[in-house]
Amino acid sequence: MTNAARIPVARPVMEAVDLAQSYNVSRGLMAKPATVKAVAGISFALAPRSTLAVVGESGSGKSTLARMLTMIETPGTGALLIDDVDVAGIDAKTRRRYRGEVQMIFQNPYGSLNPRQTIGNAIEEPLLVNTKLSAAERRERAIDMMQRVGLRPEHHGRYPHMFSGGQRQRIAIARALVLRPKILVLDEPVSALDVSVRAQVLNLLVELQESLGVAYVFVSHDLGVVRHMADEVMVMYLGRAVEHGPRDAIFDDPKHPYTRALMSATPVADPEAKKERIVLEGELPSPFDPPTGCAFNPRCPLAFERCRHEAPPLELKAGRLVACWAVE
Repeated sequence: MTNAARIPVARPVMEAVDLAQSYNVSRGLMAKPATVKAVAGISFALAPRSTLAVVGESGSGKSTLARMLTMIETPGTGALLIDDVDVAGIDAKTRRRYRGEVQMIFQNPYGSLNPRQTIGNAIEEPLLVNTKLSAAERRERAIDMMQRVGLRPEHHGRYPHMFSGGQRQRIAIARALVLRPKILVLDEPVSALDVSVRAQVLNLLVELQESLGVAYVFVSHDLGVVRHMADEVMVMYLGRAVEHGPRDAIFDDPKHPYTRALMSATPVADPEAKKERIVLEGELPSPFDPPTGCAFNPRCPLAFERCRHEAPPLELKAGRLVACWAVE
């Protein structure tokens, strides 16, 4: 195991060490397959009852990382530790036992529920698959979790089409938490909801974290939501972490040029507040042919010769981890 740079945590519930995932992609009948490095060496330690937010543009590798953390995909390389056991390197039968410790909430509450299944059966299904509880015990626990997320017991026998988008996401949250996992991975959990409902769901997630003691990995592109939810923030660019540290440090004094550009695009409530707007030139580079050196150098206003030839390591600078040669 390598000494990957990460924020130290006394007793983490999850540790990722140099997680990486690559895919071979066909480029046509006569062309050789290309290799895409979707995630290229992500490390972090997640504390109990804490929230790590993962942010970045589309194509930065956030969702691939989420699938590895939930064991939907096995990492290509690296280690994923839960209770000091590397679940990336164990057999499928043993890994199944640890899947109950990590659950996921998906972006679309309309697509994540079976329209032919009552919500009671949907919430009870993880208990049916992963426990030996009786039917009465499964129903009791499902109703308890429904009430925790703001649903009524009489909703148990109803179908998903009878609920609003916000209610469906509450059902998805209840289903994810009914096994009482230690870690919940949330992939854009409120982006498909109406603005009026988002605050209710986010406040519910905060309340559930306090009452159940679960840790969150919160994947989002909405920095306003991230500031409300996160304890730590990891900024990803083209499969790598470019800045990682405490929420207030990242939002109040971002160091990496990419982080500064992201933060400058965040709207502020005060109409009279003056804010620097940093507009990045160019598009996100192709993952088939990433730039040499620092992957951000073609779009970076601070890039110099070293950036074009040598990739910067993730190092502790100004109270957070930063991968940038231009940051002292």
